[in-house]
Amino acid sequence: MATQVRKLKIIVTLTVVLSLAIVILVPSLMVPAITSEAETGGTPLSIQDLSAVPQSIVDDAARLATELFGDGQRECHDFINQLLATYVVAKDKDIVVFFNSGGWGWTLIGDSPEAQSFVTGIESELASLGYTSLMLDHNRTDDTLNGRLSELMLAVGFYPLKAKDLASRVEFLTSHIPGIKVILIGASNGTLVCESVMNILRDTTQVYSIQLGPPFWSNSIVSDRSLIMRSNGIVPDSFSQGDLFMIIRASLESLFGISHDDAGHILLHVGAPGHDYQWQYPQVRSQIISFLQQNFGLK
Repeated sequence: MATQVRKLKIIVTLTVVLSLAIVILVPSLMVPAITSEAETGGTPLSIQDLSAVPQSIVDDAARLATELFGDGQRECHDFINQLLATYVVAKDKDIVVFFNSGGWGWTLIGDSPEAQSFVTGIESELASLGYTSLMLDHNRTDDTLNGRLSELMLAVGFYPLKAKDLASRVEFLTSHIPGIKVILIGASNGTLVCESVMNILRDTTQVYSIQLGPPFWSNSIVSDRSLIMRSNGIVPDSFSQGDLFMIIRASLESLFGISHDDAGHILLHVGAPGHDYQWQYPQVRSQIISFLQQNFGLK
C-alpha cells in the first residue's frame, strides 16, 4: 500500500511539473470563480444597480479584488460584481451555503443527483431549525485547458489562489452582514478548497464546513466547525481511504462493461466504489443532521 501511494505521488508530481511548464506558455490561470444561485442553472450572480449598496462596501470589494488580481481589470471587475451581487442576495438570509463540486470543479448542484440530494437535505434541515438559507454553486474552474491545469495544481497544493478567492468571498459576507453564517460544502477534491478556506479563516467563527470524501492525501483537520466524512456507512470510500487496487479494479470492470454494484467515481469516469454520499444513506444523513443541530440549534 505504501509503495502504491509513493508511486501515485511521483506520477502526480511529474504531472504538476509538466503543467507548470505548460502554464508558462499559456495565459494566466488567475481567473475568478463563478458563483451562482443553485436554482439558476449556473447563471453568474450579477448586479446592475449599486444604489442599494453602501459605498464603504463597494470600496471593500474593490480592495479585495485588487489584492487577488492586481492590475487585471477584467478579473477585478468580474470579482467585484460577483461580491456585490452575492451581498445583495445574502443580506436578508441567516446562512449562506457555498457548494464546491468534485471532479474538475465546474459541476452544478442541479447536474449532480448526489449533490442535489444532500444539498436539498441540508436546506430542509436548516429550515426545520428555523433558518433561512441561500444555496450557491461555486464553480472554481473554467472548462478550459487553463482550468484543468489549475485544478491539477490545486490537488497537490500548488495553486492557493482558488482558496483565497473563496475565502475573500466568505470574509466579505461575514464582515458586512451582521449575524450571517456560512457553510462550505465540498465533495471529493472540492474538499481541498474548503479545508484551505477553513485554515485561512480559522479565527472567523461564523464559518463551517461539511467535507464529503476528501482525497486520501488530504490532511483534513477535524474541529467543532468541520464535519469530515470518509465513509458513507455502506461501502468504504476507496478514494478517501486510498484503496488504489479497488479503484483500478472498478475502472477496468467499467471499461469492459462489467457492472459494479457500488456507486462512486472520480473525474467523471474513473470508478471509485464508496465515493458516493447521498442524503438517503442513513449515516450520511444522521451525521450531517447531528452536525447542524449541534452547531446551530433551534433559532
